[in-house]
Amino acid sequence: MPDIHAPTKNQSTVRTLLRLWPYVRPVRTRLFSAAFIAVLASCLGLLIPLVLKWIVDGPVSDGDPGGVWLGALVLLLLGVAEALLFGLRRWLVARPLAGVEAAMRADLYRHVQRLPVSFHDRWPSGQLLSRGTTDLSLVRMFLAFPLTFLLVNAVTILVGFVILLSQEWTLGLVLIVPVVPLVGLCSLFETRYSLAARRAQDQVGDLTTLVEESVLGVRIIKGFGRHRSQARAFGSLARELRGTELHKARLLAALWGVITAIPELAIGAALVLGTVRVADGGLSAGTLVAFLSTALALRWPVDSIGFLLAMSQEAGTATERFFEVLDEPLPAPSLNPPGVGGGKGGLPGATPPDPHAGPAAPAPRLRGSAPDPAPQTPEGLEMPRGAGNCATSHTQPADENLGIRFHHVAFRYPDAPSDSPPLLSEIDLHIRSGETMAIVGGTGSGKTTLTALVPRLYEATGGRITLDGVDIAGMPRDELRALVAVAFEEPTLFSASVGENVLMGGGDTDDLDRALDVAQAGFVRELPHGVETQVGEQGLSLSGGQRQRLALARAVVGRPRFLVLDDPLSALDVHTEARVEAALRDVLRETTALVVAHRPSTVMLADRVALLSGGRIAAVGTHQELLRSNAEYAWLMSGAGDEGEER
Repeated sequence: MPDIHAPTKNQSTVRTLLRLWPYVRPVRTRLFSAAFIAVLASCLGLLIPLVLKWIVDGPVSDGDPGGVWLGALVLLLLGVAEALLFGLRRWLVARPLAGVEAAMRADLYRHVQRLPVSFHDRWPSGQLLSRGTTDLSLVRMFLAFPLTFLLVNAVTILVGFVILLSQEWTLGLVLIVPVVPLVGLCSLFETRYSLAARRAQDQVGDLTTLVEESVLGVRIIKGFGRHRSQARAFGSLARELRGTELHKARLLAALWGVITAIPELAIGAALVLGTVRVADGGLSAGTLVAFLSTALALRWPVDSIGFLLAMSQEAGTATERFFEVLDEPLPAPSLNPPGVGGGKGGLPGATPPDPHAGPAAPAPRLRGSAPDPAPQTPEGLEMPRGAGNCATSHTQPADENLGIRFHHVAFRYPDAPSDSPPLLSEIDLHIRSGETMAIVGGTGSGKTTLTALVPRLYEATGGRITLDGVDIAGMPRDELRALVAVAFEEPTLFSASVGENVLMGGGDTDDLDRALDVAQAGFVRELPHGVETQVGEQGLSLSGGQRQRLALARAVVGRPRFLVLDDPLSALDVHTEARVEAALRDVLRETTALVVAHRPSTVMLADRVALLSGGRIAAVGTHQELLRSNAEYAWLMSGAGDEGEER
């Protein structure tokens, strides 16, 4: 797992937040307009003390009630204008910033979907979830409020001090003196609060992960009576988060206390000094009123510095966490490997597509999901969709090119120690076109990993894999995965209908019925709404065997040219398994299949068997041949009895 907690900061918060510019650029006009309006509204507020000065030194001193009422009307109009301008600013930014958040969330989701499986092996799902929800909300709040008001308050303070110095420069200097210690204090606060904010956001991700796992694994927790230990784990993480939030609150309280106290002391000193000047006749009462009113008007911009900086730091760490995921490199784009094609990626001897074949049916999407982008197939690498080979080389016999071939394939997990041996090495294997090959091996021998290399869920770290003579490293992934269907031992279903889950593998309604028959999933028709029945999150409303049969139906529904099955019948009872195997034989005759098998009953579906041992293919042959000639294979198959062999 990556070190996602409190990474070393290598850039300032400002530079981190500047990375948001591509998302902000489309709405920059409204944001700049809103900022200008907010500055204008704030500056209107600074005119109020000048009107008060005119009222005190003019109508009040002259005993003119009409002038006082006129001044009051001007003050009212200024207040109404200020309120309207701030309301307009809010209206300008609300909708576009919601769009910015939506765009960032869409980019994050799209990027996470495109990242390799090895990334998801390392990252807790709760950390990804918190980045797509809590963190992006913090970014939106920053763009809506602190970003504007850091500018507005800075301009307000600058204009306010110009007014103060123009009214009475000696009193203005009294208020300027505290600025230096406040700047130093804010710098210290920024460093400490940034670390605390990052720690809190990481802890929210950890807590989200625990909650998600507890909900998804509630049957295990209840079945083993582990609710107390889970509650203790939750309480521990919650206390850590509470402690971090309290630390943030203490930092903010200390800063806010100092930021409030120092200006108050300065205003008090200016009040005393100004009163003495008025008593001596060196300063008019109206000027003192205007000066103090201006100073009090600047209290909010100064007092707000604390929480504006806090919100900015939280937005900075949220932005940093967002781009930590977005900066994860995507798999390299597919390129024609050397020796496979020439020119612009053309494949020598490639079989042209059937001009009479209709376009492949797109895989159905779950409700509410975004449409998939159109496949981008490099020139010369178009894959035919008819039966037979993908591309046949003129330089090799056709039967040697067809099917699935592993050429000196090796694989090591990305996070494995550099000095550890590879999980797979020198895998040479040929599954002929139309043949079913079973992979047998001990626990941890790499069978599942080997099958995951075919659809490029993991990338081989050595050698190459070809489908009908075409190197899969040169195929666009969407095209490859349209050719290869998979079913895993642990079936995954989505919160959608039965039909939507199965048709993710392609096909139409007629194919759906056929696939359900192959998988012996007739139970679907007895559900309350048939294939329209919602299966619920993870399909946990169904039994393990039912979920596995739906996953198998999903794999075969699109009539794939290549089929990869990872022990797809492990959860079935012997009678259902026998019926599924009988129906599956017809499907396997129409495809090239690689099947991970643990039992003789599954092995008997295959034409040949490959024994995986020590990261290599130790033997290849029929089931009976390996039983007679290979002791390890015979031992692995022992315990199933004669019944399994006869089947």
